[in-house]
Amino acid sequence: MIVKGKSRAGPGALAAHLGNAEKNERVTLLETKGTVAQDLRGALVEMDAYALGTRCEKSLYHAAMSPEPPHRLSPEQRIEAIDALEEKLGLTGHSRVVVMHEKLGREHIHIVWSRIDLDQMKSVSDSHNYRKHEEVSRDLERRFGHERVQGAHAEREGVERPERTPSRAELRQEERTGIKGKMVTAAVTEIFKASDNAQAFHAALHERDYILAKGDRRDFVIVDRAGGIHSLTRRIEGMKAAELREFMAPIDREKLPSTEEAREIAEERERRRQEAKLEASYSRGEDYVTQSQTALKDHARRQEDLNEMAGRDTAWHRIESGEKARDSRTPEVTEGSAGKSEDEERIARLLDEHHSERAQEGDEISSTQSKGNERVTSKFDNVEMTEAQQQRMKRLIDTPEKERDYDEHYERDPDRQHEAPGGGRTRSR
Repeated sequence: MIVKGKSRAGPGALAAHLGNAEKNERVTLLETKGTVAQDLRGALVEMDAYALGTRCEKSLYHAAMSPEPPHRLSPEQRIEAIDALEEKLGLTGHSRVVVMHEKLGREHIHIVWSRIDLDQMKSVSDSHNYRKHEEVSRDLERRFGHERVQGAHAEREGVERPERTPSRAELRQEERTGIKGKMVTAAVTEIFKASDNAQAFHAALHERDYILAKGDRRDFVIVDRAGGIHSLTRRIEGMKAAELREFMAPIDREKLPSTEEAREIAEERERRRQEAKLEASYSRGEDYVTQSQTALKDHARRQEDLNEMAGRDTAWHRIESGEKARDSRTPEVTEGSAGKSEDEERIARLLDEHHSERAQEGDEISSTQSKGNERVTSKFDNVEMTEAQQQRMKRLIDTPEKERDYDEHYERDPDRQHEAPGGGRTRSR
C-alpha cells in the first residue's frame, strides 16, 4: 500500500485535477461528508472557506492511497483505510471528499480533508506526515494481507533507505518536456565524477546543454534543454546539500542566471539547434545546390505560407495600398506607365482631390456631430448634404467643361447614381 499526501490550497485547481476524465479511464465521486455542497468543486470551495476565520494558508489536506497491483480494495476496505489514515493525521470528524480514479487497470483513491477545526477555529498540524503515511501503510498491509512495501521512514529494520520517488510536479514536468529525471541524474552524476573542480563541472554542464542557475529555494539548480528545472543536489547520486555547497564554493552564485533567465537561454539554444538542423539537411553539389527531402518539405511549407498571404490580397488591401502610395507622393513607375495620356493624368489628379476632400468631409462631420447644431447625412441619405459636400458640388459646377470629364473616364453603375441637390451626380453611400 502506497500513501502520499500534503497540505495545499487552491480548491478550484484541485477539483479540476480530481475530476480530470481525460487522463483517467474512470472518475467516481464516492463521498462528500460534512459539506452542504454535494458536487466535487462546490464541496472543496466550501471546505476552503472554513479557513477565512483563521490565518491558515493551506486549508486542505490531499492524500492518495494506492494498493499494489493486483490487489484491489473492496468498499469496506476503502472505508477502513480512509478512516485509519484520517485518525492518524488527526482529522477525525473533519469534512472530507473521496474520489476514485482508475487508470490502466489500477485503482487509487484521493481523499481531501479540511484541516480547520471548526470548534477551535485552528488548523490541524501536518508535521511528520510522511512518517504517518508509512505507519498507516504498514498497518493496512498486515490487515489486508498485501505484500510489504519498504518505506524510508518507518520500520526500516536496518534496510538501506530506498531511492526517493519523483514528486507529482516532477512527473508532470517529465510529461511536458519528455526528459526523464533518471536520465538527467545519470548524465549529471557522470559529469560530476569526471570533473576535478567546480569550474570544470560548470563548463562540462554547459557542453552537455545544461545551464547552471541559482535557485529560489535551493543553492543551485540546472535547466535542461527543454526548460525543465532540476535540483542539482538531487541529480547527483549520493550527494548531500552540505557537500555540494562546499564543492561549489568557488562559483559565485550571484553571477549565475535566475531560473527564468536560464529558461530563456535554453529556449534560444533550442531554436538555434533546430535552425542548424534544418540547415544541415541541405546538401551542396559542385556547381549548384541540391535539395534533400527535408529541404523540399520546408520549401513546400514556406510556399503554403506565401499562398495564404497572397490570398489576403483583397480589393480593400489593394485600395488601401494605392491610397498609401498616393499619400506618399512617391512616383511609381510600372510597366506601361510611361507616356500617359492627358485624360489619364486628369483622372489621377481628380482622384487625388477626391480623397483629400473625403478626408476634409470626415473632419467636418465629426465637428458637426460634436456640436449637435446641424443634421448630418446618414449612411444611406443623399438628400441632405453637409456644408463641405455643398462646397464640393459648387467647385465641380464652377469647373470649366473641358476639365470636367471625370464621369466620362470613370464610369459608374447607373443603379448606384443619385441626383444630388444643386446638380451633378453622387454615389450612394
